[in-house]
Amino acid sequence: MSEFIPLSEPNIGGNAWKYVKQCLDTGWVSGAGAFVDQFEEKICKYTGSPYAVAVVNGTSGLQLALRLCGVRPGDEVLVPTLTFIAPINTVRYVGAEPVFMDCDNFMNLDPKKTEEFLKKECHVTRKGVINKKTHRIIKAIIPVHVFGNPCDMKEIMRVARRFNLKVIEDATESLGSRYTEGKYKGRHTGTIGDFGVFSFNGNKIATTGSGGTLITADKKLAAAAKHLSTQAKLDGVRYVHDDVGYNFRLTNMQAALGLAQLEQLPSFIKIKKSNYLAYKKAFSQIQGLDFLGIPKGVDPNYWFYSLSLSGPEQREALMAFLVKQGIQSRPVWELNHRQKPYAHNQSYRIEKSPEFRDRVLNIPCSSGLTSAKVNKVCSAIKEFVWKK
Repeated sequence: MSEFIPLSEPNIGGNAWKYVKQCLDTGWVSGAGAFVDQFEEKICKYTGSPYAVAVVNGTSGLQLALRLCGVRPGDEVLVPTLTFIAPINTVRYVGAEPVFMDCDNFMNLDPKKTEEFLKKECHVTRKGVINKKTHRIIKAIIPVHVFGNPCDMKEIMRVARRFNLKVIEDATESLGSRYTEGKYKGRHTGTIGDFGVFSFNGNKIATTGSGGTLITADKKLAAAAKHLSTQAKLDGVRYVHDDVGYNFRLTNMQAALGLAQLEQLPSFIKIKKSNYLAYKKAFSQIQGLDFLGIPKGVDPNYWFYSLSLSGPEQREALMAFLVKQGIQSRPVWELNHRQKPYAHNQSYRIEKSPEFRDRVLNIPCSSGLTSAKVNKVCSAIKEFVWKK
């Protein structure tokens, strides 16, 4: 069999070896060191965010954001059902409960249904927005920029401000995505809500192996996030702590790799856009095979490429066929309101998300994907469709 083509693998190059070697040579390998500061500075410069706090993963960043947004045990947070389970779990980490919303045509949280839920199923009091069914206070909303496509943040922010909800952007998949039109023209995902969170997991467009970054425009909140991420330590010599903190700080060695990756990010996005266009062209004339598009007025990072097939049977058959050709692919996640830990949580008009769950298949999207490999994937998919 010819070379295996994975779904998404890291593209390590540039100054990575040089920077990591500096950490090893100097012994600065843990949660302190110059590369952590440089990594945060680079994130701020790239995204335009005033402040950044590097953490061990995107999940920890979301957990810190929820805590700093005042989400407490017994509160509720509005979340999409169609997303990786991590942001849902963070709601439980702080003792709150998720309420599940449906998606729009780009698999992102639907602001229209979200507003409808808040208007019809809740009432506004001096204490906040109260869910009529559960009698809990809804404190925040977590929109997820799924597969790098920016959410409709103009509408989400309008709804959030109307009902006095905090907004935590799960931008873990969308580093480099930005808005090109409208109210937030020129703004990057993650910079619009009260907090934004990026992930640098091994499958992301830029990686630190495992890592994340919390961004905010609020200086005090950034300082609080950094404080909590380092065990809420007031005195590093005498180990005096003033709160229950976390061991969430990114290591210097991970930050060194991340800095090298950020230096290459524009070229990674350029390659991924080129491959996206090649896929789109190849599949444009194939009946019954749709390629998920891009929302109007945005410039995404093209992290994942999503095919939409006729149904789960065809999707599963294609996935099995591609494996035999040495090509890895993956369906989207199981809907979170159906997951065992959340089966009893409230959901509202989940209608479009099941269609994506049943029909979508993600195909190879690494930034190191060559034209020859793109052509191999296209040929295999065409062969499958024509056989059918």
